[in-house]
Amino acid sequence: MPTPSRESLLSDHHPDAVRKRLATPVKASTLPDAVLGGIDGCVTTFAVVSGAFGAGFSPQVALVLGFANLLADGFSMAVSNYEAGQAQLAQIASTERIERQHIDLVPEGEREEIRQLFHAKGFEGELLEQVVETLCREPDRWVTTMLQEEHGLSSVGLNPLRAALVTFSAFLIVGALPLLPYTIPSIATTTQFLASLGLACGVFLAIGMLKSAVYGLPAWRSGLRTLTMGAAAAGLAFATGYLAQSLLAG
Repeated sequence: MPTPSRESLLSDHHPDAVRKRLATPVKASTLPDAVLGGIDGCVTTFAVVSGAFGAGFSPQVALVLGFANLLADGFSMAVSNYEAGQAQLAQIASTERIERQHIDLVPEGEREEIRQLFHAKGFEGELLEQVVETLCREPDRWVTTMLQEEHGLSSVGLNPLRAALVTFSAFLIVGALPLLPYTIPSIATTTQFLASLGLACGVFLAIGMLKSAVYGLPAWRSGLRTLTMGAAAAGLAFATGYLAQSLLAG
């Protein structure tokens, strides 16, 4: 990630630019959901391919199992991600109700919590009391401050449905790639598996490098780490299929 120039930073931090940026609604990044769905989709389908190849199953069986797992696991993962987001929103709503009750019943106690929270940030004396008075003057701001500062909770940018759709889409698109060689019946089974292996390795490496590039981290290190984890999952599936076939055949 290139380092911005001082001139561009000064322009971005002009009072008008700052005011406009802070007034724009915050949206949570969908990159983590896409990375999660993409990696899990590729691992899922290539694990099926590896297990089927290790067990000596036909390419048709590998293809059917791969697509069945792709749809079922993708849907399951999207639902899980959605439910996790909904649970987080429910936790925030429940904590908000409790804080509002506390403000109604013991306002001085809640003021003291605000006082101590901001004293820990370095505010003291008259300035601290001004901060407490300002924050506690408006109930909604008071509650929001307590949620963020005391409980570390914020609903800003949370969208469970969007997260679920991004996860499902990435799961399907990326997860389908290792299955593509098996849609070509004219090539040998070993060639199909090696082509699927190459695609899966390329996907793991690319996802890791893309994630690092977005966050300005060393690309190759993250790419190789993601590749290693994917290879380990595929190797485990291959070994399981091979051993199961050997035991059953014996």
